[in-house]
Amino acid sequence: MLISCEIGEEQSLYSQLKEIPEIKNCLITYGSYDVVAEFVTDSPSRTNEIITSKIRKLKQIRSTITLRVTN
Repeated sequence: MLISCEIGEEQSLYSQLKEIPEIKNCLITYGSYDVVAEFVTDSPSRTNEIITSKIRKLKQIRSTITLRVTN
C-alpha cells in the first residue's frame, strides 16, 4: 500500500503501522508517497477489513493506493 500522510507525521504513522500484525514490512519514503506498507492476509475479505478498519482509520493518513499482489 502506498500512503500519503500529513506533513511531518511519517515517523508517527510508521510506528502505528508497525503495530498492526498483518503488516510485514513498512518503509518511509520520499516523493509522491510517504510510506510503503506491505501486509499479508489469507483472503480478499480480510484484506478489505485490514484496509478499512485498521489502516485507513489512522488520523495522519491523507490518501492510499492499494496494490494487490497474488502468488
